[in-house]
Amino acid sequence: MAPPPKLRLRALEKTFEVGTGHSLQAVGGIDLDISAGEFVCVVGPSGCGKSTVLNMIAGLEAPSAGVIEKDGAAVRGPGSDRGVMFQDYALFPWCTVQQNVEFGLRHGTRARDFSAAQRRERARHFIGMVGLEGAEHKLPHQLSGGMRQRCALARLLANEPDVLLMDEPLAAVDAQTRIILQTELLRIWGEVRPAAERKTAVFITHAIDEAVFLGDRVVVMSSQPGRIAAVIEVDLPRPRREMLRAEPRFGQLTQQIWELIRDQAYRAIT
Repeated sequence: MAPPPKLRLRALEKTFEVGTGHSLQAVGGIDLDISAGEFVCVVGPSGCGKSTVLNMIAGLEAPSAGVIEKDGAAVRGPGSDRGVMFQDYALFPWCTVQQNVEFGLRHGTRARDFSAAQRRERARHFIGMVGLEGAEHKLPHQLSGGMRQRCALARLLANEPDVLLMDEPLAAVDAQTRIILQTELLRIWGEVRPAAERKTAVFITHAIDEAVFLGDRVVVMSSQPGRIAAVIEVDLPRPRREMLRAEPRFGQLTQQIWELIRDQAYRAIT
């Protein structure tokens, strides 16, 4: 018997109360399986419920209906097996890079697993992995936007979650840094390793080209309420390199996804 998918979403819905006797259905009827080691990107027009879906997987929001399972067990709240990375870095401004990366190891559910020396060593390992050697004692305000996101990524990885949940983590950095960090993210995720050795990643983005460059599949959402309009297989070779962006197939996939969301994207800003 085949193992269950790493993540399974079935008939997932979310309704918010927006006033006395009034409600808004943000997400309606999401069905999706995500395999272990898969990198899945989610795109769609503004307000289609992308972040709401991610928050429900993280356990930060409870579904109004439906179920979320991880490895066959129901998700009922936050857990150290699912790490979340947000757009706004969410670094503690009074903590150094080293202290930010160590934070979950010091105060999280696995705090008792590590001595002070083990915490320091583990934090240094992931600080090195994201290319922040030499910045261990800097505070967030002393870092560039790209360095802050690297720090947030190191903190996420240091806690060793089974699933990486990323909500537009590169949206706040400049275009050049964003391209560099996309390649770095795939390196750290382990795209040259077998799927069984990779983390499972769910990545929310507004940038279609980013989704095509990063993802094994791109989930395209429509809005009012948020539903899955299509799931696009990204049949591009790994490892992904910069020159891939100039390939005809890259452009074809980007255009295919844009055509699926174009009308709703225009309506969302008018």
